Amino acid sequence: MSIEELHQYFLKSSGITTDTRKLQKDSIYVALNGENFNGNAYAKSAIEKGASLAIVDEEKYMDGDKIIIVSDALKTLQQLATYHRNYLGIPIIGLTGSNGKTTTKELINAVLSKKYTTTATLGNLNNHIGVPLTLLSMDSDTEIGIVEMGANHQGEIAMLSEIAQPDYGYITNFGKAHLEGFGGIQGVIKGKSELYKYLKKKNGTVFINKEDPIQVQQSQHNRIKTFASSQADYTITIHDAKPWASITYDHTHITSQLTGNYNALNIAAAVAIGSYFEVDKLVIKDAIETYTPTNNRSQIIQKGKITIILDAYNANPTSMEAALYNLSMQKTPIKIAFLGDMFEVGETAMEEHQKMLKLAHDLDITTVYAVGPSFGNSKPVNKNQHVFESFNAFAKAYQKSTIENATFLIKGSRGMAMERVLDII
Repeated sequence: MSIEELHQYFLKSSGITTDTRKLQKDSIYVALNGENFNGNAYAKSAIEKGASLAIVDEEKYMDGDKIIIVSDALKTLQQLATYHRNYLGIPIIGLTGSNGKTTTKELINAVLSKKYTTTATLGNLNNHIGVPLTLLSMDSDTEIGIVEMGANHQGEIAMLSEIAQPDYGYITNFGKAHLEGFGGIQGVIKGKSELYKYLKKKNGTVFINKEDPIQVQQSQHNRIKTFASSQADYTITIHDAKPWASITYDHTHITSQLTGNYNALNIAAAVAIGSYFEVDKLVIKDAIETYTPTNNRSQIIQKGKITIILDAYNANPTSMEAALYNLSMQKTPIKIAFLGDMFEVGETAMEEHQKMLKLAHDLDITTVYAVGPSFGNSKPVNKNQHVFESFNAFAKAYQKSTIENATFLIKGSRGMAMERVLDII
């Protein structure tokens, strides 16, 4: 069956599924393989549960005329997604970066959805499977697509760009994320800039923070739209977050429910992109100010007289440094950081974790609790820093206090699940 023929089946179906547990009647089941499962083995079950078609790539699972075989089910899913993207012919905004991708994507979607029917990546389904599924979730009602693209190796953004074929792009930043896979910060810059390379080839448009020299340098051969505090297409002033991230654009002050100056940059990008697509500035203001963060991303929780900054969705040296600076700027006299290990840092892991303790000391963070194998093997810089090799060791040692008028930061990589701190404090 050709991709064109498969697409006709897809248009008549209720959608694509890769998990029989979430299967909807008349959907198309695509058998994907993982480390611990073979999706082909569930094809017959998918048909029995109501799928209109199942796609497998192992002949022994052919059973009935509703199961078709292809050479590679994942590649077929990706090709179908690209075909569907071109069939719809709508503008696609591609988004990547080391930090803030998901929050920025949600802010852009919040702004653009005030004027257009949008479809955006759900959660952080931003890989070689998530991007095709995002494209295939778009339909004839979608006017603009917003596709988040994640990567931890060079070549992945190039591949995802070929699948999504964006017309517009934005790279949030180039930070110390996935250093192990990218081979250092220069590898990160090269890998993320694959979006710029694709858009140059397509003659697409990129949005850049004009005050980020790496963005300026890497995008110099692209068609660009800039935002900055002056001399840019969109003049946006960023204010210190104490605690709320806020900006001023075209004499309009916008205060979000997000914390941190790093989120003010994410807001600025959403404002610039919204303005480019002619969303009224007061509508943009409403979209930003009513957006509420979820999933442990820059959430503010009030617990008595303690303000908790819960930013435990993920962490790398760049984002943790920004979070510590943000904590240091808060007005409360007591500032306490609960830090979890940063994963995928590679050979510099010990050095980067020690740097965080040194930074916390330099910023006069009152107390630090640092948790995980890397932090546990680091050396406290002062007597108010406490390191633990595991979360259990921390939980046993921590003594609940009656501190008031304090700000707590909870930050760590996803695998550390640092939101568990909420149950202890």
